[in-house]
Amino acid sequence: MSFNFGMVPGSCPNFSAPVLHGEKPSSITLATNLLGGDGRPDSSKVSKGNVINAPGVFAGLLGAEQWKSKMESPWREVAWTEDRRETLMESISSYKPGFEALSEARVLLLGPVGAGKSSFISSVQSVFTGRFTNRAMVGSSSASFTKKVELQLFNIRGRSPEQPTALVLCDVMGLGDGETTGLTLHDTLAIIKGHAPEGHKFSPEQPVRSETVGYVKKPSLKDKVHCVVFVVDASKVSSYTKGLGTTFQQLREHISDLGVHQVALLTHVDQVCQETARDITQVYNSRIVQQTMTNAGALLGMSTSYIVPVKNYSSELDVDENTDILLLSAVDHILQYVDLHFQDCAATYPKLSL
Repeated sequence: MSFNFGMVPGSCPNFSAPVLHGEKPSSITLATNLLGGDGRPDSSKVSKGNVINAPGVFAGLLGAEQWKSKMESPWREVAWTEDRRETLMESISSYKPGFEALSEARVLLLGPVGAGKSSFISSVQSVFTGRFTNRAMVGSSSASFTKKVELQLFNIRGRSPEQPTALVLCDVMGLGDGETTGLTLHDTLAIIKGHAPEGHKFSPEQPVRSETVGYVKKPSLKDKVHCVVFVVDASKVSSYTKGLGTTFQQLREHISDLGVHQVALLTHVDQVCQETARDITQVYNSRIVQQTMTNAGALLGMSTSYIVPVKNYSSELDVDENTDILLLSAVDHILQYVDLHFQDCAATYPKLSL
């Protein structure tokens, strides 16, 4: 059973009457009918019969207090200042991997089509260039387009093209509900282990093998992925299929066996909360975003401490200080787990070949 809340891709929720597919709209209680005379949610009007579970919009009306979207104090502290933005930019620009002989840290982004993997890479690069920079999308909503897509590596540039950072973000086709659609488990692990060459075109019908052109038979640490980032769309978390959830769980188990740390990005948070859409600094004051993050954690089988929210740039021409801070904080979060991986490698394999 699903609900349609009149959402338009890229827009904020429409708080008019929700429509239950298969039933007449009149059979559902209007959200506005649950408000008191002062315009605030009235708990006496919220009953079990009109509790709604849906992606985004209030994430279930369990009572007036949860329906109140803005919390009195943030559930995570962030300094929304120019100094914080500069500190993060400097930290990321000057980042060096834990091994002296290793010049780059490879991070693989995984997620379903449309989750925002490519947009995140473009957005992070835009922070350093000072203006929105778009790049060709690796995936789209077209199944035929995403059937066979190459592995692309993007070295994030610093404040100038002559100053690249040590961060390399790896983009690839989206995950599917199983082994017949999207990137397969086999090929995902081939990327992480360092066997898949840059530019390799993936296809479920042609898995990466030792006979594959450019196959790396004996990958060194520099060829491997040092952290995996799962990317999920906040506006779709509650509507993702069980098959995709199973895919996430299987991937996490196998990646954990390889000793690679995993974190997650919750994108499009501005599409599930009006307060956050108006002011991104309210993201950690939002009950809706907090509940959506909890749902994302359940989908991924991951503690919310590993998950960070982001807002990608899409149609903007110029960057915004607070959006930059959220994006840079996500990169900083990722690099912490990259460093943990290098520490693990140094402790386990002190003479590891680079």
